[in-house]
Amino acid sequence: MTISAAFSNALSGLTASGRASGVISDNIANALTPGYAKRSLELTSNATAGQGVRVLGVVRRTDPVLTDNRRSAEAMSLNADNLARFHADFGALIGPSDNPGSLTNRVAELEASLITAASNPSAPSRLDATVNAASDLAQSIRSAGTGLRDLRTRADRTIGQQIDNLNGTLQDIEALNARIRRVQLSGADTASLLDQRQQLVDQVNTIIPVKIAARDHSGIALYSEGGAILLDGSAATLSFTTAASAEPHMTQANGLLSGLEINGMAIRTEGGASPIRGGTLAANFQIRDELAVEAQQNLDALARDLIDRFADPAVDPTLAAADPGLFTDAGAAFLPADEVGLSNRLELNAAVDPSQGGNSWRLRDGLNAAGPGAQGDAALLKAMSAALTDPRALASGNLGTGVMTAGGAATAMLSITSQASAETEQRASFAAATFTEFQRIEQEIGVDTDAELQSLMQIEQAYAANARVLEVVGTLMDTLLRI
Repeated sequence: MTISAAFSNALSGLTASGRASGVISDNIANALTPGYAKRSLELTSNATAGQGVRVLGVVRRTDPVLTDNRRSAEAMSLNADNLARFHADFGALIGPSDNPGSLTNRVAELEASLITAASNPSAPSRLDATVNAASDLAQSIRSAGTGLRDLRTRADRTIGQQIDNLNGTLQDIEALNARIRRVQLSGADTASLLDQRQQLVDQVNTIIPVKIAARDHSGIALYSEGGAILLDGSAATLSFTTAASAEPHMTQANGLLSGLEINGMAIRTEGGASPIRGGTLAANFQIRDELAVEAQQNLDALARDLIDRFADPAVDPTLAAADPGLFTDAGAAFLPADEVGLSNRLELNAAVDPSQGGNSWRLRDGLNAAGPGAQGDAALLKAMSAALTDPRALASGNLGTGVMTAGGAATAMLSITSQASAETEQRASFAAATFTEFQRIEQEIGVDTDAELQSLMQIEQAYAANARVLEVVGTLMDTLLRI
């Protein structure tokens, strides 16, 4: 080997070692950085000069199939987590069986207070206690209805926020596509830009699960798993209008709640055929348009059942057919055509409530009685107690097809909610475990800091060896010049 060849080999080796150490330093520094992919230096023999090595560039190491699986698992996990949180929140609104303020316990308190009052109908304190128990029950149902409306409104507002986020992120990816193309054509390194784009794609994926299609010059197109075009050349524009409040009577079908449009085209938002299925956006549409609506129907059915049980003239002879009973629709008689949102309007009849100017003795003598009757007459109180515990089929809702008491209806609602909560929590746990496993596998093929440090030590040795060769070459040249 000639002196010049040795010099060239050592110099190219030093250059390669310097670049390699920089790549490894970046790997170690960004081992925990989201979206960062491991880099490696690609080398080849220096065919042009006929000696030494040449740096081809820095290669970004990723596994597209594994990344796609991890993204699908993450979207599924977040979707399930949103649904589980809704059921848990609604379950808290109606209260578990061990909560004194739960609907089941409020019904039981009213039943017990009616029995107690019937045992001594002349005692005003017992009549007042019954009024309070009935008022507490109406308040609990009304609070649950208000809380359910708030959950639905939260879902609607979250949809609006996610749509704004999606539009901005898709535009950022479009801009990055163009920038990556320019940088690549200039021959510069695009790895950092690719990391940024992967982070943005991950953000889109949590809202709408996506599939990636490669385009020229490292560009990408994004499609939802349901087939909607989110970005191909230019970013799609998603449109949605947030409501001030998602009231019970408001739905997407009647036009009072907004649907979703992509580039001006209406998109199906429910079911397995929805183009946006699988992510947090689909979960919030499902909460707003399906789960909360069904929960509202059941809560309204429970409120209607209470109204119907006490508005029967056979129970209270002082009532006419159109008169409100012990429970009312915002103070008025209930009309079946106005059932939607009834739970939010359920109130105790003011005629029996001393706090509203009424008289508790009307529980004993009749809601429309002209005046107090015989203080020892417990007939009406017993009739009310019997009405509360009378097995009957509910006129609406999905709490069951058989006959049930008022307490049984409340228990059925609690059971349905608890079962739904348990099932969605189980799915969320499974989905979270799946995502965690894919995340672990992806990290394993990512930056291994121990391996990177070992490589760095080898590079340092190679650097020292090449430096030693240069030192020897320098000594030889000095010796030749002195001859």
